[in-house]
Amino acid sequence: MSMTKSAGGPQGAVDLKLDLKPSSESAKKLQNKDSSFLDGSPSESPDLETTKGITSFQALVHLVKGNIGTGVLGLPLAMKNAGILMGPLSLLAMGFISCHCMHILVRCAQRFCHRLNKPFMDYGDTVMHGLEASPSTWLRNHAHWGRRIVSFFLIVTQMGFCCVYIVFLADNLKQVVEAVNSTTNNCHYNRTVILTPTMDSRLYMLSFLPFLVLLVLVRNLRALSIFSLLANITMLVSLIIITQSIIQGIPDPSHLPLVANWKTYALFFGTAVFSFESIGVVLPLENKMKDARRFPVILSLGMSIVTALYISIGTLGYLRFGNDIKASITLNLPNCWLYQSVKILYIIGILCTYALQFYVPAEIIIPFATSQVLKRWALPLDLFIRLAMVSLTCILAILIPRLDLVLSLVGSLSSSALALIIPPLLEITTYYSEGMSPITIIKDALISILGFVGFVMGTYQALDELIQSEDPLTFSNSTIFIQ
Repeated sequence: MSMTKSAGGPQGAVDLKLDLKPSSESAKKLQNKDSSFLDGSPSESPDLETTKGITSFQALVHLVKGNIGTGVLGLPLAMKNAGILMGPLSLLAMGFISCHCMHILVRCAQRFCHRLNKPFMDYGDTVMHGLEASPSTWLRNHAHWGRRIVSFFLIVTQMGFCCVYIVFLADNLKQVVEAVNSTTNNCHYNRTVILTPTMDSRLYMLSFLPFLVLLVLVRNLRALSIFSLLANITMLVSLIIITQSIIQGIPDPSHLPLVANWKTYALFFGTAVFSFESIGVVLPLENKMKDARRFPVILSLGMSIVTALYISIGTLGYLRFGNDIKASITLNLPNCWLYQSVKILYIIGILCTYALQFYVPAEIIIPFATSQVLKRWALPLDLFIRLAMVSLTCILAILIPRLDLVLSLVGSLSSSALALIIPPLLEITTYYSEGMSPITIIKDALISILGFVGFVMGTYQALDELIQSEDPLTFSNSTIFIQ
């Protein structure tokens, strides 16, 4: 993500303009932030105020950056949950369908912009106008709920990202600390490393809370753009080192199953959707392009690159570590200082990205809440809500401290709605009254059904795994690993 998932980190969305806003001035302010959040530069930045738009190459870079985050590190385990044959094929299909849904959203938004003579339309507004164009009287009368539903899933998704980050931070820092006494400079010497037990992983999560509180108190996008740049650099360097590590010494894959159990496949679905869930950055990107007519080509190219990268890292990671693959591939890296530095770099990058992910739900909830109180209470309420929200993400992470389950749960529970369920239904409501071919209607219905089935099965399986686990609050990666 960078997102602004995106302005600096992984897979996130940036749809900020909501009918929860108390005034048109506030809405306009958020819409401006929305369109610039992706590149980590605030709308009030002089550079953005003077630019006429971004080039096609810049849009491509932002799109790829907006998809790459913690999700890619969990894809090798997702491959294990699907099978060495079914995993890559499913990930290819998921990439194609996700890209198609993004194209649907762009087409619908462009149509309403032309019809209503608006320069820009965000995800929530597009869904609202899509319901207004529906032939159903009930849907037209309740069109405003479309924007609210998108806003709800956006908040859940972004808060879910923050929970994933906290688990990831604790998971990786715990392993670095426990292996510090046996860490060497030799990354090729084979030996079993016994990790020195330290404090419980939940205490590591709590230890990050003061730093996270300080980060979320930064309310200016200009300052957050610095964290975005730092996160992008650290993650890029780490990903390059990880890639060169997993392509070395791949063993015979004949013992790996071609197709895994259907129950674990539900977990694969959640992780895959989590990785591809960047549909919220599509419309802001298109809006900022100098030549928006070229955006569909850029979108297809960017998602092709992302899909190829995901399949490569997921497959190679599973081939390299087999059934020993962990929730994040960083936890399988050899115990030498080069790869320990990768974990530290990713910790820094994710720590910075947390503030960027947190910014989105904060800018949805806080302006609405502060508009309900007297001006003198606005700042104390702002700070209280920020503290409560960051504490909530930490509490949820402590309750579900298994990175693989958190990834799958967030992907299935919220990301599937934004990425797979809503866009096809939006196309039907937008174009049905003008005449649609039965094939298109069937196609959209099948995609939405696929998203809904994944939503139900993925959420159920993740919760079932958590409940049935004998010791769900224990990390399995703090024991032994081979170097």
